Amino acid sequence: MTVAENMGFALKMAGVARADRDAQVGRAADILRITELLGRFPKELSGGQRQRVAIGRSIVRKPKVFLFDEPLSNLDAALRVNMRIELSRLHKELGTTMIYVTHDQVEAMTLGDRIAVFNKGIVEQLGPPMELYNRPANEFVATFIGAPRINLVPRPPAAGAAAPHVALWNALAGNAPASAQRAGLRPEHLHLAPAGQGIPATIALAEHLGDSSIIHLRVEGIPDLLNAKVGTEHSQCDAGQTVGLAPDAAWALVFGADGRRLP
Repeated sequence: MTVAENMGFALKMAGVARADRDAQVGRAADILRITELLGRFPKELSGGQRQRVAIGRSIVRKPKVFLFDEPLSNLDAALRVNMRIELSRLHKELGTTMIYVTHDQVEAMTLGDRIAVFNKGIVEQLGPPMELYNRPANEFVATFIGAPRINLVPRPPAAGAAAPHVALWNALAGNAPASAQRAGLRPEHLHLAPAGQGIPATIALAEHLGDSSIIHLRVEGIPDLLNAKVGTEHSQCDAGQTVGLAPDAAWALVFGADGRRLP
């Protein structure tokens, strides 16, 4: 069947007259910007065009709710971005509820009005994207949302703790409840200072992305590497360098032993 016949197939089965069927298919094609494709066959379409035709088959039925189950997972990166834009535009234009399942947190953050984060069948948190990002309910949500992932600093041991570990903990969680076991800070809030200033750290790896850099840092006493997302002013950073850390403690989060975020 052609694209037009595919999109109108459900209407044909429902007994809708040919003229009405063609009109509804034409309106859906205009919304999806695929009018010029109506006479083509599926084998003549690209992956993104096929996705839009599939959505068009739903639109003509005028559903109350759209259910999308990882609709972009088989597309290449550039096409995924284009289809995200198209779906967002479509949502605003139709005003229809869309429930969208994805494992891609970028899709969730860019498309969702509200996000439900599931973990083993349990809804860990439900809310607007930036609420989940800035005020995660627990460590699971905090680590799932955001790339690079949030830095987690464990509470230093009572004895024998390394001085840089203690200094970073005090900077992030100095006023936290005694029950706090880990402190979290997003990479964009972990700033770099020249060596000899701030909290000492060693660069393990520098990933220069052009407009920004991801600096992976080793801090004495902390088992996991920390990540700092910095601007082009640090494009000369390289592995092995010693730098200082200047965390923006206003953005710090603290978590208890059960993983829940504490006040």
